[in-house]
Amino acid sequence: MNTHIYLRASTKDQDAERALALLQAFASDHHLNVVGTYAENVSGTTLERPALNTLLNSAKAGDVLLVESVDRLSRLSQTDWAKLKTVIHDKGLKLVVADLPTSHMLVDDKGITGQIMQVINAMLIDLMATMARLDQEKRVERIKQGLANKRAAGEKVGGKARNEKKWAEIRKHLQNPTLTVEQVAKLCGVGVATVYRVKKTPA
Repeated sequence: MNTHIYLRASTKDQDAERALALLQAFASDHHLNVVGTYAENVSGTTLERPALNTLLNSAKAGDVLLVESVDRLSRLSQTDWAKLKTVIHDKGLKLVVADLPTSHMLVDDKGITGQIMQVINAMLIDLMATMARLDQEKRVERIKQGLANKRAAGEKVGGKARNEKKWAEIRKHLQNPTLTVEQVAKLCGVGVATVYRVKKTPA
């Protein structure tokens, strides 16, 4: 059975290839023929996913869409999840989730057993997609609350974190009484304002 592997990570700091070996082993164990692997670093809350769209355009009816877990496919809103499900259904694809055993039976089971498992599997996937979305919403809310608490405490929110290595270099040059602030800035490749900021910040 032709199979398309989909891998997603939410940020560039995460490796979408991490689950590839696991899914390849799964495909081999279930005698699935992997015809395409699609990986991307993008949020699960958006439908704007080039790799997933390419997969959906390339797949044929009866093919398997294989993912590691439901949240790798969706942290979408209920409306967007319904749209994605419709595309998968209309394409005639079998959605198999490695960490959802009921979905594994879609690969082999036929007849009435297969139909029953399709219904059960669809319900479980919907439930897991909803849980993934709620988890994302809670995470966003926690971040908002954390930022609000920092603002209330007078802490700086946003902006780039200071470059500790660069600050140490600036402090070292500031210890040289023969150098002006402008010269230190030039030597360190920073703006004059940064040098003044370092100068007035306790070490």
